[in-house]
Amino acid sequence: MPAADLHNTLPPPLLLLPFAALLLAIAGMPFLATHWWERHYPKVSALLGGATVLYYIAVPGGAARLLDPLHEYVGFVVVMAALFIVAGGIHIGVSGEATPLRNMIFLMIGSVMASIIGTTGASMLLIRPWIRMNKYRITGYHSVFFIFLVSNVGGALTPIGDPPLFLGFLKGVPFWWTLEHLWRPWLLATGLLLGIFYLIDRENFLRAPRVVRDEATAEERWGIEGLGNLAALGAILTAVFLPSPWRELLMVAAALLSWYLTPRLTHQKNDFTFAPIKEVAWLFLGIFATMVPALDYLEHYAPELAGSLGMGPLHFYYLTGALSSFLDNAPTYLAFLSVELGLKGGMLANPQDVLRIATHDPGHLIAISMGAVFFGAMTYIGNGPNFMVKSVATQFGANTPGFFGYIVRYALPILLPVLALVGWLFLR
Repeated sequence: MPAADLHNTLPPPLLLLPFAALLLAIAGMPFLATHWWERHYPKVSALLGGATVLYYIAVPGGAARLLDPLHEYVGFVVVMAALFIVAGGIHIGVSGEATPLRNMIFLMIGSVMASIIGTTGASMLLIRPWIRMNKYRITGYHSVFFIFLVSNVGGALTPIGDPPLFLGFLKGVPFWWTLEHLWRPWLLATGLLLGIFYLIDRENFLRAPRVVRDEATAEERWGIEGLGNLAALGAILTAVFLPSPWRELLMVAAALLSWYLTPRLTHQKNDFTFAPIKEVAWLFLGIFATMVPALDYLEHYAPELAGSLGMGPLHFYYLTGALSSFLDNAPTYLAFLSVELGLKGGMLANPQDVLRIATHDPGHLIAISMGAVFFGAMTYIGNGPNFMVKSVATQFGANTPGFFGYIVRYALPILLPVLALVGWLFLR
């Protein structure tokens, strides 16, 4: 239960500052004070998150408000770490340089896999071979379009694909509802992004040295080691459907088995270290803590905003999307689903009300689902796999844009027009 409900007041507006400060630190400090940030980012995250936690502990009944974010954070880190470790035990070797067509096909396959094994699973499994097959000419847009397609948009077809859709499934949305209602927006968004990527990649390829282009004309050769880890991957995906704490225990067991049974040589070929998951765990510890006041304000004002604006599906799409770009898209999805149910005389706690909305009046739920999944690609923190992909790519020496560079150079001029067109065609 939110603290606002416990003592009839919202947190003071100043409590929004730690969240803003953490976002600015993540965006700017890697460039302004690189070495200092690399040594001290855990302290910064813990300090800003601790300020928020202390407030809720000090307010009567406020500690209860922290239980849900704590549970979500533990689940987030466990699934991230488990998939990171298991994927690190699978080495997909690629020889030869990729052509624009091969790259586009790879991203298309990754987009489909994102709905089958989840955006996190697909991202962790495919990011290393994606970097290897473009090693001679990899640029920032290779990392960005991978995040756009594999880490976000691709996961819109099943509840397994992205956490907001899975929460909807748990609340009463039928399993195949997402495929039935989202396949056309998914197809258009994926197709447009793949086409844009191909045009950019083709221009990059034509500027590459002759030796790189000659190597790309040769047949690509693929090799896979560590296929036994696919069983561990299957166990993690199965665990998603289990209640807590069995879900987390099975994921941890699968990760430990993978780690101890994978030959050290395979980890060495993947340049496997725990640095990326360490960075994600520390930074998202602060993000999950500092965003609690922002979520409180969202939950408090969203019904009033929806009622005053008479919001239609397109409004829900953009508002859900805008907030999902910077807040956790799972609670944002639930907040607006709760608003929609309230406007239609239903309750989120009643699966029959959710089923009724999904079946007989799906327009707003389609908009909320699209906004939560698609707009997660607008920033590095919009969805968990985004930052993980950036960390792994940076570890491999690949070019990745900074926080603001990602938004200004790629998300706003490329992704946002695509999402605007998709929203206009399907939700107006």
